[in-house]
Amino acid sequence: MTTDKNRATAAAILPLVGGPDNITSIAHCMTRLRISLRDRTLVQDEALRALPAVLGVVEDGTSYQIVLGPGAVARVTPEFEALVEETRTATTTAPAGPATAAGPTITADDLAAQGAALKEAQKARNATPFKLFLRRIANIFVPLIPALIGCGIIAGLNGLLTNLGWVPAVVPALAAIASGFMSLIAVFVGYNTAKEFGGTPILGGAVAAIIVFPGVAKIDAFGLELKPGQGGVLGALAAAVLAVYVEKWCRRWVPETLDVLVTPTLTVLISGLVTLFGLMYLAGEASAAIGTCANWLLAHGGAFAGLVLGGLFLPLVMLGLHQALIPIHTTLIEQDGYTVLLPILAMAGAGQVGAAIAVYYRLPHNGSLRATIKSALPAGFLGVGEPLIYGVSLPLGRPFVTACVGGAAGGAFVGLFGQLGMSFGSTAIGPSGWALFPLLDGRAGAGVTLAIYAGGLLVGYLVGFIATYFFGLSRAQLAALDRSEDEPPATSVDRPGPPPATGPAAGAEPAGPSVLTH
Repeated sequence: MTTDKNRATAAAILPLVGGPDNITSIAHCMTRLRISLRDRTLVQDEALRALPAVLGVVEDGTSYQIVLGPGAVARVTPEFEALVEETRTATTTAPAGPATAAGPTITADDLAAQGAALKEAQKARNATPFKLFLRRIANIFVPLIPALIGCGIIAGLNGLLTNLGWVPAVVPALAAIASGFMSLIAVFVGYNTAKEFGGTPILGGAVAAIIVFPGVAKIDAFGLELKPGQGGVLGALAAAVLAVYVEKWCRRWVPETLDVLVTPTLTVLISGLVTLFGLMYLAGEASAAIGTCANWLLAHGGAFAGLVLGGLFLPLVMLGLHQALIPIHTTLIEQDGYTVLLPILAMAGAGQVGAAIAVYYRLPHNGSLRATIKSALPAGFLGVGEPLIYGVSLPLGRPFVTACVGGAAGGAFVGLFGQLGMSFGSTAIGPSGWALFPLLDGRAGAGVTLAIYAGGLLVGYLVGFIATYFFGLSRAQLAALDRSEDEPPATSVDRPGPPPATGPAAGAEPAGPSVLTH
């Protein structure tokens, strides 16, 4: 029955994105089905948003992303891929253009269309070389998120059993299961890096495997001692990129008859030597600096750092710059077992939820918008913020800013406890909101850690709600929005405008999960 439901969702989406012949690639992250399109004009955005299983749509300049939510996307994507393959040669009926809704009041569809226009306007700005490079880096780490989550939860369960003294015979087995992936994460990073940059994936993995090989401890690199794992994921990423360039150079100059023997040999040899005698040390120093900087920042200025990070994370997501944080999160997890930054950044989602609830109560007569908020709030509480961002706060403008205020308050709350010596973090990246609870770990024990994070969420909800309730909607917006659909239409001056010119606009995704991942 579940398979039929996922198949039906895939079948409903396919014609609305232009049919199988309009799709060039298919992938998914924690919450989104990502597709590349031949002709963007064939997509029926409004019809897609109207599908019950679709939580929203996002464009970042490199792909068209359909938000389905955690769990659902991993089940729908295989069905979608199979359906595309089965009907690839079928004749695609040209879809009709999106219908224009005309009603006596501004509805959720009007705001969704306004949000889509904002995203379209920002799309060109996000297609800069730097942001496209960040997207490629994110593509390396996003496929690792399911394993990080699974191993992180198992590690948390193992810690709980250890503290309680329960089933001691099982504890070593759980420790091995939880740690196995992290001990070899450099290999997976190398594999994905080579794949993303156009090389042979297995060669990237082979070069990155040198970093975690125990025998590197016996190597004298210009008088410097090497340690297995030194450089971590940053070293693996650099080594695999180097391997790609060496491989491409070999493909150009090595005779075709010798290519199968010479190219892989030179790729692994040259890249491996540079990795051992240079990259491992440099990447190790960079990784250590990241860990030292993050811990120092929270220990000495936790409240202020939390305020800044929690308040600016949503704008970073809109601009596509949040992807630069993914390697930092992974490096911190590899070093300390958890990333102290993610619980703070997750507060941005709490501010967003609080802002949406305030809009819900400020517009008691707008049934359409209230229905959208009501349906999107459960996903928002679990850290999937796209439906609320693109369907509510961003088109309205001010609620996006007040949501950031809520995120700043929640971030300052969590950061303050880090400054007081009770720092904690997430053992995996991707989830946020309530979904982050099973992944939390810290110095002060499970009970205190969970209480601090819950307190941060409550502060984010409350401040986001208050800021939005009192300052989030102008009088003109209230006049245009707070009416039922059978009331007379508002004049043009009453219609809500786009966000202020200085405010953030829609753009690329969050591993997100997330608001974060994605």
